[in-house]
Amino acid sequence: MTRHASSALFEMRGITVHYGGFTAVDHVSLSLPKGRAIGIVGESGAGKSTLARVAAGLIAPAEGQVLLAGQPLAPIRRTREQRRRVQMVFQNPDSSLNPSHSVYRILSEGMLLHHTLGSRPSREVITRRCLELLRMVGLGESAGILSRRPQAFSGGQRQRIAIARALAVNPDVLVADEPTSALDVSVQHEILDLLAELRQTNGLSLMLITHDLGVANALCDDIMVMRGGRSVVHKSTEGLFADPGPQYAQDLLAAARSVSIAPGMRG
Repeated sequence: MTRHASSALFEMRGITVHYGGFTAVDHVSLSLPKGRAIGIVGESGAGKSTLARVAAGLIAPAEGQVLLAGQPLAPIRRTREQRRRVQMVFQNPDSSLNPSHSVYRILSEGMLLHHTLGSRPSREVITRRCLELLRMVGLGESAGILSRRPQAFSGGQRQRIAIARALAVNPDVLVADEPTSALDVSVQHEILDLLAELRQTNGLSLMLITHDLGVANALCDDIMVMRGGRSVVHKSTEGLFADPGPQYAQDLLAAARSVSIAPGMRG
């Protein structure tokens, strides 16, 4: 059953994706109100990342519909404004950030494409916004950072840059596909704290893809458990941890590690 349907900012209805004769996602629906977070949890091959790519407009479903504020989104050829409003943070910043581009170019390209600073902003205006984004993701406000390239940063810092790039265009929905799995445990906590803080300060709606129920518990209001491309459980986080339901969800819960975020950060 779809939760919070009447107040949804972002919805996915009956999403089905086929790869040849294989069904990767099988009639999955979800509803995400403004400012809330849903965790999509399951083992590798459950269909989580495929669902995320449909949400971001990178894959066209065979069936189903994606809606933003009640308006259908084109499967792939979305308008510029639709793309601006739904942004994605990928699992590995090493592959999602162009190593030949400076941080300034990485952050400013989206602003210029979507005219978030007006039609012809000065370099000074762009630089000021870039520094604001760096501060927002915890990288300070040193102008020297903007001339550096991704390889000059640690894995956690690169993921912060990737998050800043997504935020640069003022999205309503952030789709985060395993954003901490390529990072050290201590850095994972920092990124989770950052995502939680951004929900509070920016009012972002978050769709978090993870294999770990502990991560979803730390950050999300609701959790959908997927297996074999299907949704097998869809509950509030508290409800799922109180009664996980099917054995598969119980096994995921038993394997979940304890993850915490800064007090008061979860919505």
